[in-house]
Amino acid sequence: MVNLTRIYTKTGDDGTTSLGDMSRTSKNDPRLEAYATVDEGNSSIGVVLATDELPAEVRALLVRIQNDLFDVGADLCTPVVDAPAFEPLRVLESQVVYLEEQIDKFNSGLESLRSFVLPSGTPAAAHLHVARTVVRRAERRTWAAIHAFGGGVNPLTAKYLNRCSDLLFVLARYANKEIGDQLWVPGANR
Repeated sequence: MVNLTRIYTKTGDDGTTSLGDMSRTSKNDPRLEAYATVDEGNSSIGVVLATDELPAEVRALLVRIQNDLFDVGADLCTPVVDAPAFEPLRVLESQVVYLEEQIDKFNSGLESLRSFVLPSGTPAAAHLHVARTVVRRAERRTWAAIHAFGGGVNPLTAKYLNRCSDLLFVLARYANKEIGDQLWVPGANR
């Protein structure tokens, strides 16, 4: 369990920060960029929850995702090494499978799409679209870290973020189920 007794440490004032294994790295490290963007996505989901517009089942799912996003961040900040001194927290395939199950569940009652969805609708849906795009950016940042550090970053983190973004898209559509999606009309204003 984490025990935060001090909020500021001043150890990052030189442009570095500690990774999960306590090694120091630049605050421009691709791994830091990845897990900081995961944190931003998590905060975006918090804004969705602040709307108080969603059914309890969806709210509980979003809180579960927020918790899992902390797991993703913990995984990204802890380098993958052979024989670690302590068992690190890693994202598991079962977490990805759970997201896929939720995507299928919530998507099953939605109308088939005939065009791209314009990010709009209810406040909860609009915020879910923002969260979706932030999580998708976190996925791109994670791939950059994977490419920079090879086997030193767990690729399941990127897979989780990909499915998470997909689920947030489906949940945005679900939040708009009563009013319907606003669809893109290609070339409508030419």
